[in-house]
Amino acid sequence: MSDWAIVLAGGAGTRFWPASRVARPKQLLPLASSEPLLAATVHRMAPIVAPERVVVVTGAHLLDATRAVVPEVPAENFLAEPVPRNTAPAIAWATAEIARRDPDALCMVLPSDHFIAKPDAYIAAVKTALDGARRGYLTTLGIKPSRPETGFGYIEVGKEIAPHVNEAARFVEKPSLEVAQKYVASGNFLWNAGMFFYAAKAMNEALAEHLPDVASKAVECLQASALGRVFPTMQSISIDHGVMEKAKRVAVVPGDFGWSDVGSWQSSWELADKDDAGNAAPEGAIVIDGKNNLVWDRTGSGRTYALVGVSDLVVVETEDAVLIVPRERAQDVRLAVERLKSAGSKRV
Repeated sequence: MSDWAIVLAGGAGTRFWPASRVARPKQLLPLASSEPLLAATVHRMAPIVAPERVVVVTGAHLLDATRAVVPEVPAENFLAEPVPRNTAPAIAWATAEIARRDPDALCMVLPSDHFIAKPDAYIAAVKTALDGARRGYLTTLGIKPSRPETGFGYIEVGKEIAPHVNEAARFVEKPSLEVAQKYVASGNFLWNAGMFFYAAKAMNEALAEHLPDVASKAVECLQASALGRVFPTMQSISIDHGVMEKAKRVAVVPGDFGWSDVGSWQSSWELADKDDAGNAAPEGAIVIDGKNNLVWDRTGSGRTYALVGVSDLVVVETEDAVLIVPRERAQDVRLAVERLKSAGSKRV
């Protein structure tokens, strides 16, 4: 069995405006290190998967920009969605394509916009998850929760199948704070990070059983002449809802490898290098009587930033926009994007 990676790279990332735009979403930006998140995703898998066995699913409008970020991935390994249709159609199409080339393939589905602080521990967890896939399970990686987070889904851990591999007893939607606190206290729940591992045959069988229309249309989409006509008619549904919550043989591998979904500018500040006062800013920036600020410059102009007497701010400058927001309200950047859209602005 050969290992293949399916990298999902079609997201928008509106909470990273103004750096993230419709034509330049967050996975194409260096928000957690010196390289774009997508490039980091592909590169950290190098010990397991060669670029020739990486399939990237992205939007048609992002195809050129996405190829430019990971030029080592062959051009024929990019699948360009005519319209967004959530994760189940994307995964079904990519899995069908891989199975066409390699019927005995093992597949791993990876989001393109996450950060991993401990790549060696991550690779070890991935190898364990692939072992679960070899046993015929649709396997996912669960993240050991560090706090009662209400923004993530959870996976309840069931009985042990093999060392470090457990049955996934159930998937739970984003809970209330009270429920999340109980989950974390129990020690029996993991965050759902959206990473999946399976034999292509096993996923195709599960899709045929639980999402038969998506499964059949994914095969039709292997014909380039049918893609533009068929893909937009697929049901828009996540792989979690469509398959993982319903399938019988589902496993989870607990992971603790410094994972972050890089969900907002707050996450970017948390991951950035900082001075003794907690400020993350470009070289040459001046911060006086201020702490825990993030300054992010995409202009490359070399201008000097000076912050005096302010703390806990996010300041982001691009060629045509400036954002200033308290870090505690970083999730609300999407409100600015919605206002710009309603006003007909093209700066989104």
